Amino acid sequence: MNTLLVDLGNTRIKWAQLRGSALGPQKAVPVGDWLAFERALRRLRRIDAVLGVCVAGAANERALRIALQRCALPRPRFVRSSAALAGVTNGYRNALQLGADRWVAAIGAWHLSGRRAVCAVSVGTALTIDVVDASGQHRGGLIAPGPALMVHSLLRDTHGIAKRAALLPGRRVSRGARGTAIRPLADNTRDAIELGSLTAAAGLIDRTINAVRTAMGTRPRVLLTGGGAAPVAPLLTSQHVPCEELVLQGLAVIAGESVAQRSPSRRRA
Repeated sequence: MNTLLVDLGNTRIKWAQLRGSALGPQKAVPVGDWLAFERALRRLRRIDAVLGVCVAGAANERALRIALQRCALPRPRFVRSSAALAGVTNGYRNALQLGADRWVAAIGAWHLSGRRAVCAVSVGTALTIDVVDASGQHRGGLIAPGPALMVHSLLRDTHGIAKRAALLPGRRVSRGARGTAIRPLADNTRDAIELGSLTAAAGLIDRTINAVRTAMGTRPRVLLTGGGAAPVAPLLTSQHVPCEELVLQGLAVIAGESVAQRSPSRRRA
């Protein structure tokens, strides 16, 4: 069974092929670049099914369906948030309010951790944290702006900061000697914004992990994913494991369980 897995997020379309139980290389193009996506699709070998998750709105979901149809690929099945799936129980009072990408990533994280307590941290347009305990119970999560969105908000919604950040490095407002800033502090406005946003993200992650460890009485395994994760990782004090595209990993788990449920041997058992 060859399945195309698609994660249609806020900024990127990410995909990978699942051949049997082997997840292939993960690729991405910006959301809206459907021509590039279609060119990539036409290079794929035989695809039996398409499984996706979309948080980019109905218009992009329709565009994905059209792109797949134009490439003569199967109609996609989209994963929606549910009360329970693949051994994980949704911890939201209203299961549908949990973003489908977070839901799928939490499932992927729990299975990758060997069904142990896990904290799935995704740093992208938004920074999300979701915790699943060893029993598969989702214990809740957090959402905050990602570092890039924090930077964008400051540059968009302030005048003085944005003006100073636009100055060239040779025209810094600060008159102090170069190299005198105390780490992790910056000596110019642009770096102060970017480093401040990264530090805020890392601080939120560390604080949450410490609170979860105290509440659960165990240290959860921390899986760090997302397009904005790399610059945050060095600022973390919590032990963590980089994990490429947890959403696609979760889709692979869900696709595998769907195949198992349809197999003749499972139906006879």
